[in-house]
Amino acid sequence: MITIAEVKTIADRKKFVKFPFTLYKDSPYWVPPIIADEMETFNPEKNPAFKDAEVTLFLAYKNNEIVGRVAAIINWIEVNHQKVSKMRFGWFDFIDDLEVSKSLLDKVSEIGKKHKLKYMEGPVGFSNLDKVGVLVEGFDHIGTMITWYNHPYYINHFETNGFVKEKEYMENKFPFANADPKFYAKANELIKKRYNLRPLNFTKTKDVMPMADKMFDLFNESYASLSSFVPINEIQKAYFKKKYISFINPEYIKFVLDDKDNLVAFGIVMPSFSKALQKAKGKLFPTGLFHLLNAKRNSKEVIFYLIGVHPEYQNKGVTAILFNEYYKTFTAKGIHTCIRTPELEENIAIKQLWKNFDPQIYKRRRTYRKSLV
Repeated sequence: MITIAEVKTIADRKKFVKFPFTLYKDSPYWVPPIIADEMETFNPEKNPAFKDAEVTLFLAYKNNEIVGRVAAIINWIEVNHQKVSKMRFGWFDFIDDLEVSKSLLDKVSEIGKKHKLKYMEGPVGFSNLDKVGVLVEGFDHIGTMITWYNHPYYINHFETNGFVKEKEYMENKFPFANADPKFYAKANELIKKRYNLRPLNFTKTKDVMPMADKMFDLFNESYASLSSFVPINEIQKAYFKKKYISFINPEYIKFVLDDKDNLVAFGIVMPSFSKALQKAKGKLFPTGLFHLLNAKRNSKEVIFYLIGVHPEYQNKGVTAILFNEYYKTFTAKGIHTCIRTPELEENIAIKQLWKNFDPQIYKRRRTYRKSLV
């Protein structure tokens, strides 16, 4: 018999966070999060996402052992302001038992129906800066710190429980050697001259911080046209600055300004922390922090996390300026592999952006949808 219990205490929240450590203990591909960071993610006093979202965490028990978990999420900005009648769910993990997955999804469905929402979709997070999608191809590749990993049987559970594909995401990678300057070096000079633009680079995090708010504003403008986009607010900006920007190499954050010093484009790249996080095993101490700092300094793999371009400058080649700056930085660092975060299958513009780098699609993931009416 499966029992579903709502997470109400800090102790239960920790059980929720730590369940994947048991589920994936034998997987060489799963990348564990830092437990303290995950605990903060689900702390309403720490994570500003809770100001605009209603979140309920559930644990599934069988024979008094935890066998599954799910986060049921309603983003009220999405529902009330964008008029998207969606019940979100994420952090969805379970053993290969259809009764377990069904019981958890039924709890999500109950909440959605209670609020008269039209459909449920997952796995997704609170916003567009959270992890997204269940892995459907590429199970034999190591994950990243910004994606979920899952066992292959998850697909069957979604489909058996009556879910259908909603969105497909692709993950690509390419050798840095493919980033031949001939594809962008000349365009870099032409674009800078034509639009009076200039690159801006930093070597100290404290110098990056004043630009961070502008960067998040531009992020909202850049991605507003994509389906299911939920903008980040002022409180979230401060949270993400503290959580992410302060830990990313400052030389991996690039800006492009116009002649009036307005921000027109930015790029955020981070070193791959996957191996370091596996060594850390969820803890910063006693040695986890050392592994992470070592990866920050010495990782030869990088992840292109975000690229944003102001709508007025999209399709005008401004990314050539960013690529040219990254080429110089990556050459100096000895980078050998470039990895891209999940990108919507429907995002034709991003495919065009990277086509000359001959990227390889090595993973696919998707979200699933089910009607609630």
